[in-house]
Amino acid sequence: MNKKGTIFSGMRPTGRLHIGHLSVLENWVALQEEYNCFFGIVDWHALTTAFDNTDQIKHNIEMMLLDWLSAGLDPEKGSIFIQSDIKEHGELELLLSMITPLSWLERVPTYKDQLIQLGNQGKDISTYGFLGYPLLMAADILVYRTDTVPVGEDQLPHLEFCREIARRFNYLYKCDVFPEPQAKLAKVSLLPGIDGRKMSKSYDNDIPLSAATEEVKSKVQMMVTDPARIKKTDPGHPEVCTVYKYHSIYSADNIEELCSDCRKGNIGCVQCKKRLAKIIDEQLSPIREKRIYYENKPKLLKEILENGAQKARKEAQLTMALVKSAMKI
Repeated sequence: MNKKGTIFSGMRPTGRLHIGHLSVLENWVALQEEYNCFFGIVDWHALTTAFDNTDQIKHNIEMMLLDWLSAGLDPEKGSIFIQSDIKEHGELELLLSMITPLSWLERVPTYKDQLIQLGNQGKDISTYGFLGYPLLMAADILVYRTDTVPVGEDQLPHLEFCREIARRFNYLYKCDVFPEPQAKLAKVSLLPGIDGRKMSKSYDNDIPLSAATEEVKSKVQMMVTDPARIKKTDPGHPEVCTVYKYHSIYSADNIEELCSDCRKGNIGCVQCKKRLAKIIDEQLSPIREKRIYYENKPKLLKEILENGAQKARKEAQLTMALVKSAMKI
């Protein structure tokens, strides 16, 4: 089958993946059928905010690989690799840094926001690496001459920065080495944590992709519901209930009936949670089965990363040859 184009996407190995990541992975699984895909575990990006706490990065890489494979990524249909195994990512970032105006990096919307946010948590990330992470991200994309990038709307400024870099390189060196990658907006289910806040391992309010049945039940039981509802027969207000937000995604086919029953007091919060736990557990069951399969095959996991790196490196080396030829270096 002829592929539509080339895609690069990646995740930072900063902790376990949770069901909030599932919609992203499902998009990737669909894309690998249509595109030439490069999926990178971007460990260098993890260093931009965790440079002083690197003990868990290798473990997180292993867990992320298991999560990806368990969710359905197929190493035969795309390249799965660790970013730092492809040194061309760093080489291209270095060369692109020579033509990148400092002001372009400083105006990236998330830069100052995260400086303040993480600074308020007592973390100093006023480093060259953090300032330059959008350029490393651009190098990740451009080193495969990627033409399509699956992103959420919040990532569009980063992709526009990448296009500007590609445009500037092609203009300065009178070439067409880099395509200007276009966004493929992905539908991402925005799930809150079980306490209503943003879902995060650091808040311990997530449901891991690897969660066993009992953990799923326990997590769902802790979900925040309508605080004004005391008795089962009290009328509920679904719009303020975390459980309802989950049902709107996982029980979309009968959400109107569920909403009506809640407002009329026909269904209690305990019963509603039991339904949700069962649905989530059924969703995670095949993922758990695949995870067990891969956990017992460490040699296969190593081969997947080595083969993925080999395919990615071949493409990256070709790009670097074109870059150096254009720059006459």
